[in-house]
Amino acid sequence: MSKPLTDQEKRKQISVRGLAGVENVAELKTNFNRHLHFTLVKDRNVATKRDYYFALAHTVRDHLVGRWIRTQQHYYEKDPKRVYYLSLEFYIGRTLQNTMVNLALENACDEAIYQVTYLLWSLLLSYSVSSQLGLDMEELQDMEEDAGLGNGGLGRLAACFLDSMATLGLAAYGYGIRYEFGIFNQKIVNGWQAEEADDWLRYGNPWEKARPEYMRPVHFYGRVEHHPDGVKWVDTQVVLALPYDTPVPGYRNNIVNTMRLWSAKAPCEFHLKDFNVGGYIQAVLDKNLAENISRVLYPNDNVRRVHTWYFVVAATLQDIIRRFKASKGPSFFCFVQVAIQLNDTHPAMAIPELMRILMDDEKLSWDTAWDITVCTCAYTNHTVLPEALERWPVDLFQNLLPRHLEIIYEINRRHLERISALYPGDHDRLRRMSLVEEDGQKKINMAHLCIVGSHAVNGVAQIHSDIIKDTVFKDFYDVDPQKFQNKTNGITPRRWLVMCNPGLAEVIAERIGEDYIRDLSQMKNLLKFVDDDAFIRDIAKVKQESKMKFAMHLEEQYKVKINPHSMFDVQVKRIHEYKRQLLNCLHIITLYNRIKKEPNKAWTPRTIMIGGKAAPGYHTAKMIIKLITAIGEVVNNDSVVGVRLKVIFLENYRVTLAEKVIPAADLSEQISTAGTEASGTGNMKFMLNGALTIGTMDGANVEMAEEAGEENLFIFGMRVKDVEALDKKGYDAMEYYNRIPELKQVMDQISGGFFSPGEPDQFKDIVKMLMHHDRFKVFADYEDYIKCQEKVSALYKNTKEWTKMVIHNIAGCGKFSSDRTIAQYAREIWDMEPSLEKIAAPDDPR
Repeated sequence: MSKPLTDQEKRKQISVRGLAGVENVAELKTNFNRHLHFTLVKDRNVATKRDYYFALAHTVRDHLVGRWIRTQQHYYEKDPKRVYYLSLEFYIGRTLQNTMVNLALENACDEAIYQVTYLLWSLLLSYSVSSQLGLDMEELQDMEEDAGLGNGGLGRLAACFLDSMATLGLAAYGYGIRYEFGIFNQKIVNGWQAEEADDWLRYGNPWEKARPEYMRPVHFYGRVEHHPDGVKWVDTQVVLALPYDTPVPGYRNNIVNTMRLWSAKAPCEFHLKDFNVGGYIQAVLDKNLAENISRVLYPNDNVRRVHTWYFVVAATLQDIIRRFKASKGPSFFCFVQVAIQLNDTHPAMAIPELMRILMDDEKLSWDTAWDITVCTCAYTNHTVLPEALERWPVDLFQNLLPRHLEIIYEINRRHLERISALYPGDHDRLRRMSLVEEDGQKKINMAHLCIVGSHAVNGVAQIHSDIIKDTVFKDFYDVDPQKFQNKTNGITPRRWLVMCNPGLAEVIAERIGEDYIRDLSQMKNLLKFVDDDAFIRDIAKVKQESKMKFAMHLEEQYKVKINPHSMFDVQVKRIHEYKRQLLNCLHIITLYNRIKKEPNKAWTPRTIMIGGKAAPGYHTAKMIIKLITAIGEVVNNDSVVGVRLKVIFLENYRVTLAEKVIPAADLSEQISTAGTEASGTGNMKFMLNGALTIGTMDGANVEMAEEAGEENLFIFGMRVKDVEALDKKGYDAMEYYNRIPELKQVMDQISGGFFSPGEPDQFKDIVKMLMHHDRFKVFADYEDYIKCQEKVSALYKNTKEWTKMVIHNIAGCGKFSSDRTIAQYAREIWDMEPSLEKIAAPDDPR
């Protein structure tokens, strides 16, 4: 295949990235060399590529810092309402390229790097890259570690929201944890997932700044004393919270907000007396225990999770109140100037912690403190799966946070008094709505705490918001319907189009201008070009270039010959039963069997890619990965099938890999059981990048079908009402197995060891689950899914009609910008008004 243009070469041709003035190039070169010589290399005479990456990162950061300071001055002078977004996950990915895009620096940086490279080659400077290959922007960007401080969609959504809050001029702060080890690196060893620690900080992080002056103490354990003058929480153990600030730039408006991540530190270093009496080892162990709080993303054990989640909440609320008092003084009557958004139940402890501070420290009455707390806090629900709704054991609370348990009990008492008055004698309703679950081990239902303690509760897609009102939290909706809202998720078009797919971004800009980057609703203007042959050709050409580039990556990584003209059929997301990677597997095997049966038929060639991580303790998810790799082993080595079908498991799926695969995808698999996926955001990224969706009417797929036209998506399977009806009737997998010959053949192959000849029973757990314990009803949607995939294959042969459908999808994705989502949060929950105002740059007069 001919080698496609690199993104760097493509950017030379496009304007959508924002052409920086030529004068910036000289300044960037000067700063780059200054950082290389004085910040990094110093007494060495050879620079590595990593040194060059850090020099470039520091150079770009210089442009951020002045705007960061100017933004804080702007907020100090205007004293706007501030929103604090509390999330235990911020899945940021890489920062360098995103920052260059938002500051309109990319072309200037490209040119500066080009000139530095030219000097290296022509003048043979003493500073040379160790590989002697010169500098390449994409190679430098590849030196950056992903900040994988999240598991998947929830953490990536939080990162998109920070981008949008800065772009919309909101005085916003993201608060979370600076995990020393992020989401694990996934290795596939003999087809099995193996986890490796993600030591993302081993080379340092050029984007963060430690702020020890704002270090805060966080208390655990101890006991509660009640005195006439108030309540005291005493004899506690203290862990210090050290903040690290990362700048978050808006899109070309000179606003730079702050993400503050907390790191746990022991309260004091080793005591010499401990060393002298032989207690050195214990001193080290105690220090490690304290600092384990922020060591790793989501540890398995409950105690450490609660430690971590309270730690971030306690440190953050101290910081919020410090900033509030610096602006407003000691009176809390102006606390309406503060909004706190709880991203799922993880930061739920913000509610009792704020109550504790207001009552115990600030000496406010219960009623006043409660009014302030409810007016300040809002809660976003991200799941309807019962096992994902946090429930924390009361015993753990009693030991770790005794004062907070008292406050939660009092919140519950008053809450149940109100419900009892509204529904006299309805004891079952009281049991269902209690914050304390009494069945078996006593537990605190954190979702119930969030609902009772917040003034707004929102789902993240219309169908999800309806489900939580109609079923999951129906009792609460009946009592407080005004609390419940919908805020359909969105993605930032800066990272998920302009940055990762510059060719497509430019083709769109040529037709409708560049303003769509700030206002994605303008995408609807593309409908004027849906029958324009030149535009259709341009869209198809961009997609093919992305596919060729990704095909080269796949061949290099997996040593499998890829047909770049095959349909790239992609399912990338966390591995989970409800996301139904198993349904995809059944289709792959069915297609394989059909090709084997009729090898001379004109099949539509497919390269099927599945990627995602399984939680380390999730046995079924790990078995699913093994099955996918086993199927790939058989299919990819079958000469009869050849290039017509290839199966690749994309190892170590993360933000950076998503930025490569999403622009190259033709078909996006969004096939969860209707009513289980809250929203999804991967579906939106694929839509924006010109992939067609095959999916159920679940999550945001429903609204995508509304925006693009249902006829422009491949919709199949049960709707929510069908799933409910099947639940009432009783789902019998054997009925489908006995009725559908192709399904029976596939299951017999899996259970009979066709894909595991050395170990015939290897997949018996998956077979048993699918046949007898499948909560997500894979077989019920199998037949319709296979028929829908036949329609996909047929349409793909008609490039023009396929591309016209792609244009309808891109034109319909305007609703799915995180700018729209955040504007709705601001107006309808936080009582703030977004602004497109551009503040003065650091070198402009104010």
